[in-house]
Amino acid sequence: MPLPTPVKRNPIQTREITVSAFRREDNNWDIEGHLIDLAAYDIPNGYRGIIPAGTPIHDMKIRITLNSKVEIIDIQLDMDAHPYEVCPGVIPSFKKLKGEKIERGWNRKLTEIVGGVNGCVHVVDLLRPVGTIGFKTVKREAGQDSTLKEDRKDKSPYQINTCHALSSAGPIVKSRWPDLYTGD
Repeated sequence: MPLPTPVKRNPIQTREITVSAFRREDNNWDIEGHLIDLAAYDIPNGYRGIIPAGTPIHDMKIRITLNSKVEIIDIQLDMDAHPYEVCPGVIPSFKKLKGEKIERGWNRKLTEIVGGVNGCVHVVDLLRPVGTIGFKTVKREAGQDSTLKEDRKDKSPYQINTCHALSSAGPIVKSRWPDLYTGD
């Protein structure tokens, strides 16, 4: 169902984020993310002069390679478009994520390791969904998706109570995990 027709308006900016997952021949996984910011009008910029409407302000790509433990074994990053000359200088700091495991607390870990002046807010914004898709892909593809609960102390599936559809008192949990159903 589409959204209701909006009042007359003018476009300002669009951010597109895409994330794709790939199974590699060496039994690891590549998760690739791409972030593009486009403005609907020309933007004056001290580094690039004028960034014409429809030209990327940010065009950033990242690839993380994960093993079956959802650990980052490699990370590649590129900035095809950025608003400041110094932006690409932060790329090496993202190598600090190598060896980190994507798990509960991933967003907090990103903030601690590559947040603020230690990183780039746009790349961190991109790494959030990259981490989510990476976690889900590896768990599913490695055959660990029956309940996705092996790392939890209470051994309940991580999805329960994360959204309306997966309420522990709702019909989906009642059907899929009847022993964890809390409804009437």
